[in-house]
Amino acid sequence: MKIYVDADACPVKEIIIAEALKVNLPVILVKSYSHFSPQDDPPGAQSVYVDTGADSVDYRIMYLAKSKDIIITQDYGLASLALAKDCTVIHHKGFLYTNQNIDDLLHTRHAHAKARRSGQKTKGPRAMTNEDKEKFRKLFSEILN
Repeated sequence: MKIYVDADACPVKEIIIAEALKVNLPVILVKSYSHFSPQDDPPGAQSVYVDTGADSVDYRIMYLAKSKDIIITQDYGLASLALAKDCTVIHHKGFLYTNQNIDDLLHTRHAHAKARRSGQKTKGPRAMTNEDKEKFRKLFSEILN
């Protein structure tokens, strides 16, 4: 089992790496070249860089991931594909994507995109809080154990 992270804008990378080290699972941080860093990866993590295209990170994660792997993303489309591949998929705010909730999430995303295209304003996601990070840590730790 491996852990794949949609890492370009993931605010919980440090938590993921720390928790994965406790159970000796590898973490693969998939990032676009626009987020390149010359720094060495932290112990237990490996960075994989892809082109800066719109869905390049998603495509690479889906290429690499196998059944039973864990994927962390805020992207509902990637989550849907990963669920179909029998992966465990977690949002960085601490909830699981499931076959029971993914259709509603995708529908809501589509409705908001449609509203924006027609000129309406929609609210963006609320800011990440320390409570969100702790909720993520708790869920992630439970899944790993």
